[in-house]
Amino acid sequence: MTVIARFAPSPTGRLHVGNVRTALLNWLFVREQSGKLILRIDDTDLERSTNEYEQGIKDDLTWLGLNWDNTFNQSHRFPSYEAAAKKLKEEGLLYPCYETADELDRQRKLQRVQSKPPVYNRAALELTDADRAALEAEGRKPHWRFKLSGNPVTWDDVIRGEQTVDTASLSDPVLIREDGSFLYTLPSVVDDIEEKITHVIRGEDHVTNSGAQIEVFRALSNHLPKFAHTPLLVGKDGKGLSKRLGSLSMQELREQGLEPMAICSLLAKIGTSDPIEARPSMDVLKDEFSFSKIGRAPARFDEDELLLINGKILHETPYADVKDHLDSLNVGGGEAFWNVIRANVTKVVDAAGWSTVIYSPMPGRIEPEDVDFCKAAANCLPDNITADTWSEWIGTLKVDHARKGKTLFMPLRRALTGRDHGPEMGPILMLMGAEKARARLRGETA
Repeated sequence: MTVIARFAPSPTGRLHVGNVRTALLNWLFVREQSGKLILRIDDTDLERSTNEYEQGIKDDLTWLGLNWDNTFNQSHRFPSYEAAAKKLKEEGLLYPCYETADELDRQRKLQRVQSKPPVYNRAALELTDADRAALEAEGRKPHWRFKLSGNPVTWDDVIRGEQTVDTASLSDPVLIREDGSFLYTLPSVVDDIEEKITHVIRGEDHVTNSGAQIEVFRALSNHLPKFAHTPLLVGKDGKGLSKRLGSLSMQELREQGLEPMAICSLLAKIGTSDPIEARPSMDVLKDEFSFSKIGRAPARFDEDELLLINGKILHETPYADVKDHLDSLNVGGGEAFWNVIRANVTKVVDAAGWSTVIYSPMPGRIEPEDVDFCKAAANCLPDNITADTWSEWIGTLKVDHARKGKTLFMPLRRALTGRDHGPEMGPILMLMGAEKARARLRGETA
């Protein structure tokens, strides 16, 4: 049996870390199983769905390295959904309801007052043909509900183990709105049947929905996928990310200079028993993937951790992989420059700052008590800078000025770079050259 899973975004916005994690787990599972991944565009909401968002989703997935084997739009499959609805109506499992939103709200409030569960009371099932005709004569249009069995629905969840949802505690779900448009459930089930989806991998907020959806599956066919409900993503403080999803969109993270492997490394490992570390490739993530490693606790997304992973990836990234990015930032210096500074950047854009330090005119930073020392250092700096110059130079300064440790190194670093921390000074000095270094040591802009 070929494993087939699907990722099903709605093109009503850009991808954020929450739904990217779902996409990633689907991708890792099917690739580890040598299966297939379907990208299903859930665009039944024709008013809010846009081609721009759809393309943005595809661009984000491609950037992350999450390729798919087939894709389709739900908006192209309305005849299939209408056929399924017709079948359910004929079997008495899809019935028309005429209550307004206000009437349903009053019904729920009354049930709460009576200490009853706030589920739909199925009053519409008691309507006669004449009742329905009278309501429609008033201008009311029906929405259509699926008639649940009222029995417990049990399945073996790949992550959570045995799960049971008592459908008697649920309202019959609305599958078709008053305007005739489909809600999520019916198109999703029909597509999963037609595409022979073997595994539905999604967040645990869908567990209760699965009880109703399984009954819709059974009403329409003998096909039933396995379900894997993953713990939800939360911030490092344990709170939900819903108010911050805009700042955590792939578009935003990409513009901030985050590397796709950093994002995938973090999202693949949070909430699992594996260490949260940078991984070199998607193949490594795929080979390490197993549902058995996913815990039950919420997965904590920490932006500081993401930056740390991003930096570690860049520290091992060869020049060829960042050349185009550096060129787009107008950062020169080539491979020699990148190899010197890469261990001190968190994002590629940080290289621009080091480019300024090494190549652009700028003043050094010299404390008053170090002015004479830096001038003396300038006077004894040789013209020809080699790989050995730094160690030989500070060896001379150490003897001549009786300085050691920070009092020896720090004034030179500050005068040459304006910073307290950074790459090793020997390679920096070689890139900078003797003339620029002497000028900065004398307090000049160079």
